[in-house]
Amino acid sequence: MKTMRDQIGIPCIFMRGGTSRGPFFNAADLPGNVAARDRVLLAAMGSPDLRQINGLGGGDVTTSKVAIVSKSIRPGIDLDYLLAQVDFAKPIVDTSPSCGNMLSGVLPFAIETGIYPAADGETRAMIYNVNTQSRIEAIVQTPGGFVAYEGEARIDGVPGTAAPIVLNFMDVVGSISGKMLPTGNVCDTIQGVEVTCIDVAMPMMLMRASDLGLDGTELKAGIDGNKAMMARVEAIRREAGRLMGFGDVADKVIPKVGILSAPRNGGTITSRYLTPLALHAAHAVTGGVCVASACALAGSIAHQVATPSTENPRTIWIEHPSGQIDIRLTTKGHGAAMDVVAGTLRTARPIMRGDVLVPRRVLSA
Repeated sequence: MKTMRDQIGIPCIFMRGGTSRGPFFNAADLPGNVAARDRVLLAAMGSPDLRQINGLGGGDVTTSKVAIVSKSIRPGIDLDYLLAQVDFAKPIVDTSPSCGNMLSGVLPFAIETGIYPAADGETRAMIYNVNTQSRIEAIVQTPGGFVAYEGEARIDGVPGTAAPIVLNFMDVVGSISGKMLPTGNVCDTIQGVEVTCIDVAMPMMLMRASDLGLDGTELKAGIDGNKAMMARVEAIRREAGRLMGFGDVADKVIPKVGILSAPRNGGTITSRYLTPLALHAAHAVTGGVCVASACALAGSIAHQVATPSTENPRTIWIEHPSGQIDIRLTTKGHGAAMDVVAGTLRTARPIMRGDVLVPRRVLSA
């Protein structure tokens, strides 16, 4: 850490990971005490403040995320990754969910900071997601032992092209609850609305757009601006959270919400992903894995509205407000006993490296 009289500098790299962005920290550079760590992260991001004007946050759920990376001591694992979702309206740091977009920057960050060595040509690492206690294989292009960021891969929601980063998600069933179907049912009815409560990579509550008076293609104004509908969805989400075993989720970001409808542009399904109190500008990767898995789960809301496919493995194309995201899905078994391995292609880019300054007082508050 670097110090000023009343400010302390903490090393980080500010990165875009997929369609999200935020600071990436080496866990060794942050306080070991969770309360002190969270105070540092709130100060670094400028929370609580809707604009996060006093920190690195961007006033949006996709730009108020923090990745914490460390070398792993777990057998068969190379890196540990903890995602911290920093609330911009309340002094809350939530480590219950993960983020597959930020995950795409973990291996590049580890290589750039010397946590993990690069191979010549291509570097692979097994990452342990501390949030969900699952494994993800990351594959990064490293010609000459250096991370390549320029390339021809394109993902919707990010302008231009970049080098591809492949993520293969494993151990994702029951990421938080321990069960694919935490309520024990493929479908439940909550406040008169049929929903699927499913936990694969990210706990989600899935709903039909038509049951909310939507056609499923609405953009931010049509979702976030519909206050009555959002209040109804939140009331249903809180009850779903209780049924899923998460208790009172009023101040939690899980379960996330997927508002689903039939595809319009050649994809498999259309999804509007809520985070949970605002529409995601694109689609979360972990949420994409969950929606894709639900498409393969007979009887679920997603299975009912998706274009049917019996291939295995299959590619699920999820249409979202910024385009589409592809999930390569391999399944074993059926129903609640189904196991899933999901792969996707992302990109990442370092934007700035240096020290983020936080008030010294937050370490001893």
